[in-house]
This record gives sequence, C-alpha cells and structure tokens, in this order.
Amino acid sequence: MVDYSKHIQKAQEATKRKNYDFAVELYQQILEIEPDQGDARSGLRLALKRRVEQKKGGGLFSKIGGAGPLVAAKAMAKAKRYDAAIKGLEKYLAGNPLDVKANLLLGECCEFAEYFHSACAVYEFIAEIAPKNSEGLRRAGAMMYRTGEHTKALEFYERALEIDPRDQDAIKARKNLAAETALTQGRYDSVGHSREQIKDKDEARSLERGQRIHKSEEELREELERLEVRLAESSSDPELLTEVGELYRRLGDLEAALEFIERAMEYRRDSYDLAKSHGALKAKVLKKRIAKADKLEDSEKANKTEAELKEFELELASRLLAFRPGDAELRLNLAKRLLRAGDHDTAIGELQKVSSDPRAEREARFLLGQAFHAKGFGDLAKKEFLLAIEDDARPDERTKEILYNLAAITEAAGEAEEARSYYSRIFEVDISYRDVAQKMEGFK
Repeated sequence: MVDYSKHIQKAQEATKRKNYDFAVELYQQILEIEPDQGDARSGLRLALKRRVEQKKGGGLFSKIGGAGPLVAAKAMAKAKRYDAAIKGLEKYLAGNPLDVKANLLLGECCEFAEYFHSACAVYEFIAEIAPKNSEGLRRAGAMMYRTGEHTKALEFYERALEIDPRDQDAIKARKNLAAETALTQGRYDSVGHSREQIKDKDEARSLERGQRIHKSEEELREELERLEVRLAESSSDPELLTEVGELYRRLGDLEAALEFIERAMEYRRDSYDLAKSHGALKAKVLKKRIAKADKLEDSEKANKTEAELKEFELELASRLLAFRPGDAELRLNLAKRLLRAGDHDTAIGELQKVSSDPRAEREARFLLGQAFHAKGFGDLAKKEFLLAIEDDARPDERTKEILYNLAAITEAAGEAEEARSYYSRIFEVDISYRDVAQKMEGFK
C-alpha cells in the first residue's frame, strides 16, 4: 500500500497557509490514485469549505460549471457507475462544498463503491456543517462502525436520536452496537461468536434486557439487584462496577453512581472513555450540591462547592488532554478552563500550540485575543482578533463578539473612526447586539 502521509502533510500545510487552491489540487491528485484515502477526502472537504468562505460566495461557483456536473453525477449514480458519479460530485462540490444533499449523495456513492473510509470522511463532514441532519449523523455512525470506531459510532447514533428520537434505524443500530460492545468486553474478549460466548440462556436473555434503551424503574432495579450479586463475587471488576454505576445513574441516584464509577477508575486509570464519563457525572453531582446549598440558603457551602467544581473541571480538562495530546478540541477546552481560572500565561501557551491547526485556529485566535487583552497587551489582542476573522464570509455570533472586542480596544485607544467601522459591521447585521445601536448613535 502506498504511503500518502507526506503528500497529505503537504496539503495540510497548504491549507494552514491559506493556499487553498494548491491544497485542493494535492488532495484531488491523491484521490485520483486512491479513492478510498479517508484523510485526503476529509482534508479536501475542509480545504474546499475554507476556500469558498475566503471567496465569500463570489464568482467561484459559476466558473466551475454550475449545476451541470451535479445533474451528470446523479445520472451516473442512477446507472450505478459510482466512480464516475463520485468524480462528478466532487467537481460540483468544488464550487458548492456546503451542499448537504450533494454531500449525502457523495457519501452514498462512496459506500456503494466500497470506499468506506471516504464515505466516513464525507458523513463526518456533513455532521459538522449540518449538525441537525439526522440522516447524516446516522450514516456517520454506520460508517464509523464499519471502519472499527465503535465509540464514535455510538456518539453519532446518540446525536441522531437527539434530533429524531423516533428514528427506528438509529434506535436499532444503537441497541445492536451497545449489545455487541458489552458482549466483547471483559471475560468474553477471548472467544468467538457472541451467541457462543454465553452458555447460559437465562444470562443471555438478561444481558439483552440490560441493553434495552427504554426500561421501567422496576426492570432497572431488577437488573441492579442481579449485578450487585455478581459484584459481591467480583468486587474489583471495573466493567461490572461501571455497569452498576450506570444503573444508579439511570435511576437518578447520582451520588451512588459516582461512587461506583470512581471505584471502577481505580482499576482502569488508562481509560479515556471512563475518565470522560466520570468527569461528566461528577460535574453533575457537584452542580446538584450547589443547587441544594442555594435552596437551603447556605451560601458558604454553595461557594465552596462551586470552587471545587471549577478546580475539578480544570483538572479533568488537563487529564483528558494527557490521554490525547493531539486533540485540538481538548487543548482548546483546557485553555478555556485556564482562562476562567485567571491563569492567562499557561492558557496562552496552550493556545499557541493549536493556533496554526486549521481545526482550531479561529477559536484559538479568539481566545488568545481575550488572554492578551486581559493582560493589557491591546496590540497583541487586536492582531489575534483580526486573524480570527480574516476568512469569515459573514458575521456569526463569534464574529460579532470578536468585532465588538476590536471596537472596544480601538475605542479605548482613541481610534474613534476605526472603532466605528467595527461597530458598524455588527450594526449592519444585528442592530440589537449588546449596546451597538447606542454606540453608533454616539458616533454621529
């Protein structure tokens, strides 16, 4: 198998430098040779998206050839000529990369052509640009499962069901995946087919009941009682401790759930997923304690618990990043926690590590601007804010926040005309944003 890593790295560097045309060309060359190169298909999606944003929806699309390639691609797909359909769709998407329906068709054609890694990349991109599209999320889950990423597959099915709780395909897939995951854990790892792993039919039926998504409180308590009997014999089984904790969570007893999850962590300190689950659960427990203290008007306890929550969230962000140091989102999350804790210098150090990563650049620049502003370095803050909105095609909430910060910095520096230009860009699209209308009146 050909190693495309150097070619992909070259394309990624071109994307970072905003040389999108060159990046697109490199990715297209790789896919011409190897259509199922998932990293290349994913990188192409990002480069196309950033290129069209840079052009601000200008004449790029008309130059590519309009909708002609899409019509031809649909005909090729109908004729089951999937390779030709994929090429036609990519030609069309080069000018209109955010067309969700065209991306869905591209993913389907990749599936039918058995380019599963490419299909996975396309569906994951759809989940990013259309997070409310349940079909895209469900298909992403299916492809994640096919390519062996079962944890991510479950996440996508969960997201699909948040959008459409009645999606029977997603419900069935999630149930089957959860059952399969349970059957392949622990003492079942070393044996063959899942049905052959459980000799006792009653135990098999019990396990199936345990994996049902919707269960009554009575069923949950029966399951809990059964597991606690097993736990008495295997008190150090982390999988069993986790199951018991999950049942207590579903029964609403978060304190008990946390106790069992923490016991499981003593034996599975190397598990990212368990650390993440524990973090979410402990945060909920602490928030409930704060709410209870507020209700009892015990402000001292509420404040103390709130401080404990902030300290824990910072420690958790650092711990999760240690598991996956290359995850840009985890590093951004740690930087945000550091900023909230007032540790601007450490936050800046973390943000500078991801400020050139295309996946995190905009948010990292924005947070760097905030950090420099808090430290009194207005010129550095301004530079980062400007870099953060350099490629924005239209103001979204984050862009408006950045423009407002730029306006505040320049206004404080006595640069009234420049401050007005930033306020006016917000005023043009959202007159009700903060006190922008009042600010604009003041510049008359």
